[in-house]
Amino acid sequence: MSGLADCQSLLRLLIARGDPQAIPLAENAIDQYLAITPASARGRGLCELQRDARDQHGAAVGVQRSFAETVDAYIARKLTEE
Repeated sequence: MSGLADCQSLLRLLIARGDPQAIPLAENAIDQYLAITPASARGRGLCELQRDARDQHGAAVGVQRSFAETVDAYIARKLTEE
């Protein structure tokens, strides 16, 4: 499950920075997580990532909040594809 932990750590860091130019990095991290995770575990992992992004959203302000919303929306889109 280190793939999930690595992805979660990176997403937290990117959300904390809130740099809109880093959105492709966040999307890439999620895509890489999905690529290395067995299909049976992807949904649970995505839900955990989404829950964490929502927690970050609740504690964030300004650009961090917007970044967290973008990450949440991307994960939601990936969940519908699973």
